[in-house]
Amino acid sequence: MPINGNDDTRMVDRFLDYLRLEKGYSLKTIDNYRDDLKGFERFYKNFDETLSWESIDSDIVRNWVEFMMDNKAAAASVNRRLSALRSLYRYSLKHGFVEKDPVYGIQGPKKPKSLPQFVKESELDQLLQDEMWADTYQDLLARTLIVVLYETGMRLGEIVGLNLNSVDFHTSSVKVIGKRNKQRVIPFGEELESSLKAYLGKRKAIAGEEAFFTTEKGERVNDYQVRDLVKKNLSKVSTLKKRTPHVLRHSFATAMLNHNAGLESVRKLLGHESLSTTEIYTHTTFEQLKRIYKNAHPRA
Repeated sequence: MPINGNDDTRMVDRFLDYLRLEKGYSLKTIDNYRDDLKGFERFYKNFDETLSWESIDSDIVRNWVEFMMDNKAAAASVNRRLSALRSLYRYSLKHGFVEKDPVYGIQGPKKPKSLPQFVKESELDQLLQDEMWADTYQDLLARTLIVVLYETGMRLGEIVGLNLNSVDFHTSSVKVIGKRNKQRVIPFGEELESSLKAYLGKRKAIAGEEAFFTTEKGERVNDYQVRDLVKKNLSKVSTLKKRTPHVLRHSFATAMLNHNAGLESVRKLLGHESLSTTEIYTHTTFEQLKRIYKNAHPRA
């Protein structure tokens, strides 16, 4: 049964009691709901004093969203307030306090995504010059890790997990175990092959160690050690706030796209699930990937 419009606060009070008694929400959370709903109430009363919670329609809700955005409210704040209003009307519709849900079908603003950071090609070219590195095992390891990350787009966990048998010099490819144990094969060019062979010539390993990348003690490198080596050496040429292995993954993707590689090919090389529904139907063979990689990557 709809609540009398002269007692406009009863619907909100019942909803807040429901959140407290049945949903077990904290007092702070309930206060946030109350503030958001009061904000909406002030808006529609200023718009038209005769309006009530029952008589609100979708246009009023849309106007409210536009009003908040015009006043520079953050997308997250707008969506939180809209979510509070949506919850109120769903509860009220279910219990017969209103006859329609004016929030149904209304979407809030999309939260802007931060663009991925990447190291400039010129900076990486500078970093990979021989004179930037000392003749030590630590520097040889660090340089090879950076070259592999930049020229294959591997994830941190993938490069740490590489074994000697992951790299096939006959096919110029590396087999990677990605997320959820999914395998993919990444081709590589002559420069990376040269770097890998130079590293293997001095690789240190304890007996039986299968890891491709090892510390001076001959043990498999770990995530922390790779992060540290990458950050330390990227700092020589880059002022990016983030100087991580994942930034080199972004740099790989950016370089490929800048040199005319197709989006679907880059998706396959990176091991992403999908870009969009339509791209699920795009198929690229490994030989095509090798050719695209060789033609597109600046250091292939």
